[in-house]
Amino acid sequence: MIDGIMKAEDKEVLATAPTEARNPNSLQIDKVSTLEMLSIINREDQTVAAAVERVIPHIAQAVDAIAERLSQGGRLFYVGAGTSGRLGVLDASECPPTFSIDPEIVQGLIAGGDGALRRSSEVSEDSPELGAADLRARNFASGHPDVLVGIAASGRTPYVLGAMAYAKSLGALTIAVTCVPVSAMTRFAEISIAVQTGAEVITGSTRMKAGTATKLVLNMLSTGVMVRTGAVYGNLMVNLKPTNSKLVDRAQRIIMTATGCTHDRAVELLLEGGTVKTAIVIEKLEVDRTTAEARLSAANGRLSAALGE
Repeated sequence: MIDGIMKAEDKEVLATAPTEARNPNSLQIDKVSTLEMLSIINREDQTVAAAVERVIPHIAQAVDAIAERLSQGGRLFYVGAGTSGRLGVLDASECPPTFSIDPEIVQGLIAGGDGALRRSSEVSEDSPELGAADLRARNFASGHPDVLVGIAASGRTPYVLGAMAYAKSLGALTIAVTCVPVSAMTRFAEISIAVQTGAEVITGSTRMKAGTATKLVLNMLSTGVMVRTGAVYGNLMVNLKPTNSKLVDRAQRIIMTATGCTHDRAVELLLEGGTVKTAIVIEKLEVDRTTAEARLSAANGRLSAALGE
């Protein structure tokens, strides 16, 4: 941000944030060998998983709350700027191919739009108005029990704060993912996930430990929600859509694993059922496609329920 635009109190908050502190373990990183330099980075990275572990209860609360709303027809929105925004867009973009959901169900918004995925748009992240406007453009919470996950390592990015304030004004569920214990985003969050990753190896470079922590949290949020909403059976991706040769092969192997059938039978079942879930129901319950699809529909797509397990 250009000096003079940030308010004095905001400067003080940012300057004292744990993510902006100097890391005593990397003070000489520019003077050691390459091997030791990388070892320093690796040792610091090893602290991230433990930091995420400490906030699992908050992540679990968020997963259950998001899953409930998605089951009611809601959508999940990630909003962030810079690294945080890119990670949100990445997680959202990976949900359709992994879990075969409509791209509208999980969406990622980044300050500056899609162009900011490749080139940083620092000016955009300073605008709370743009955060709110981007949500309005997606008809956020207009007839849907939508959820907003605001992502910012510092917990104070104006673009994210604007989006969260707008979402809260509509009565939508708001969740904050940050890397500081207390932040401005907390005021607008019903659920706060604050992963305290501490000082970065390179002072203030939150694309490192904070970025890694954010990726881990978002992985847990989206995967946990998909598990809770029936996109997973055991640990199998049964919502998989076989749209290319690799995915056809994976779909067949999933059917084989779930039913114990042969490869040739899995090929037949996938052709007969059209989807992995339907194929599994056909084989395990010895029913036809119409009956299998009816059972899945009655179970809201949850395979274990359709199978009576």
